[in-house]
Amino acid sequence: MSIHKNQPKGLFLLFFVEMWERFSYYGMRALLVLYMVKALQFTTEKSGQIYGWYTGMVYFTPLLGGYIADKYLGQRKAIVVGGTLMALGHFAMAFPPLPFFFSAMILLIIGNGFFKPNISTVVGSLYEQNDPRRDAGFTIFYMGINLGAFFSPLVCSTLGEKMGWHYGFGAAGVGMVIGLGMYLWGQNMFLGDKCKKPAEPKTNYHVPILMVSAVLLFLILSAFQFSGYKIKESIPSYVYWIAALLTAFGLIYAYASNSEKSTLTHVEKQRIAVIFIMVFFSIFFWAAFEQAGSSLTLFADKETNRMLNIFGFQWEMPAGYFQSLNPLLIFILAPFFSKMWIKLSDMGKEPSSPMKFAAGLGLLGIGFVVMIIAASVYQQSGPVSVFWLAGAYLFHTLGELCLSPVGLSLITKLAPAQFVSLFMGVWFLSSFVANFVGGFFAGNYDTMNHTLFYMIPASTAFGSAILLLLITPRLRKWMHGIH
Repeated sequence: MSIHKNQPKGLFLLFFVEMWERFSYYGMRALLVLYMVKALQFTTEKSGQIYGWYTGMVYFTPLLGGYIADKYLGQRKAIVVGGTLMALGHFAMAFPPLPFFFSAMILLIIGNGFFKPNISTVVGSLYEQNDPRRDAGFTIFYMGINLGAFFSPLVCSTLGEKMGWHYGFGAAGVGMVIGLGMYLWGQNMFLGDKCKKPAEPKTNYHVPILMVSAVLLFLILSAFQFSGYKIKESIPSYVYWIAALLTAFGLIYAYASNSEKSTLTHVEKQRIAVIFIMVFFSIFFWAAFEQAGSSLTLFADKETNRMLNIFGFQWEMPAGYFQSLNPLLIFILAPFFSKMWIKLSDMGKEPSSPMKFAAGLGLLGIGFVVMIIAASVYQQSGPVSVFWLAGAYLFHTLGELCLSPVGLSLITKLAPAQFVSLFMGVWFLSSFVANFVGGFFAGNYDTMNHTLFYMIPASTAFGSAILLLLITPRLRKWMHGIH
């Protein structure tokens, strides 16, 4: 059975568009900290703060982009706006003066907010509500994300570190332009009229103007703080994270207050409740999963024997290469998951979305059990084999394939048409919270026993999986026939 079993043609257009957008995003991200430390001469602490601000905010602004798409632009126009802003942001990084750097970051953050939730919404629009191909389709779409994520650090890092930083940033911009060009060329041919217009159009523009102004003000103030102005000494950094969360809740409130309350039925309200519950559980997943960029990288650097013997040639694998292992595994394994969901559906045995989430959390926990053992082996006998980290990444990737593409699919199934992009933004907001929580937790890595350190994400993953299994019957009832 083919993994693309009669999949809509539009899916493959969106696959390649998302692939190039992720190429640009991960290519730029791969250079970001190195560029700040080596070229801009920022301290490691300051570079880490800016990196956390950037990676957190790109999961925050989809609330804004989802709202404007739902009510004013439609998803298709929002994708064009987002792609254009992101291309401008990448090319702005090709200019060395510091004001260009922070202006570029703001363009990328806002552009991502318009692009990220809406392209996933368009994917969902290709299927009927209970179409058995939907989860498989999102798994294929997810392959595009990870194909771009795999190649981009190799291309952009090589150009940036060997030829010059701004060549690497420029390559990321070229990738974004290619993706945007493909979308403009093929959208009418492959997508028809889907998502061209907002589901519940509004003509009162004062709410989105206020929302955009508030987010821009927050980003500009943050940039001033990071630039080294005097407000840095007077305003603690955590105040900015609290302000971001308050702004997020303000966006949700503004959205709700500007909507017709009578349009929500009892069934829709219960389905929305399921969305929030699943988003809550996804925070536990991503907070642990994002240790890949922090504590797991430190384990690779300091506690792993990366010296490999390849046909007699000795080569030490760079610690950063482990970052490409997850997207590589996803690209290899995603076709099997896509085929598996379709086959189980044909047999009437496909697990429900909450069951898939619980499986994802359980697999994540197993990955951290591998790390507990690896940390214990290191304490007894020194640096461990690369296969320990590879095993952990394998289980984490299996868990991700059970949760992330399924979560994207679930939002498009449960959210009412007039709210779908907003709730796609809410889904990405979980990653914003998780990045903050995961980063705070990773800051304890040097002060804790590493066996105990990895026991904490393992315990939270298993505990949340068990809790989710216990409430799954209630969730399925609230989903009202959505699988």
